[in-house]
Amino acid sequence: QVQLVESGGGSVQVGGSLRLSCVASTPYRYTEYSVGWFRQAPGLEREGVASFACDGTISYADSVKGRFTISKDNAKKTLYLQMNSLESGDTAMYYCAAIRPLVCRATITAADFRWWGQGTQVTLSS
Repeated sequence: QVQLVESGGGSVQVGGSLRLSCVASTPYRYTEYSVGWFRQAPGLEREGVASFACDGTISYADSVKGRFTISKDNAKKTLYLQMNSLESGDTAMYYCAAIRPLVCRATITAADFRWWGQGTQVTLSS
């Protein structure tokens, strides 16, 4: 069973920065999992933000390219999302997710991930 716990959300002004963290508990090596960040704003579908495929391939949503950076510490089983130049449209609940796939492939599609954290709220104010 995989458990994911996010932290680091909060309220920040437009143009500011936040760093999200997601600590994982996994029965297998962390590197065998594809992991990613997703977000969901009220009334909208969950959307992919960024991900690490298990082969190390990184994917970003177009809306966050150049502003957000995904990284991870395999020894700590921790996934990070550094968010800079935050915009009002970034307001959402942010979730981390994981899957231990048979084949590694780059994806930020929510349906491709099996395990989910409970989320951490990011709220932008002007």
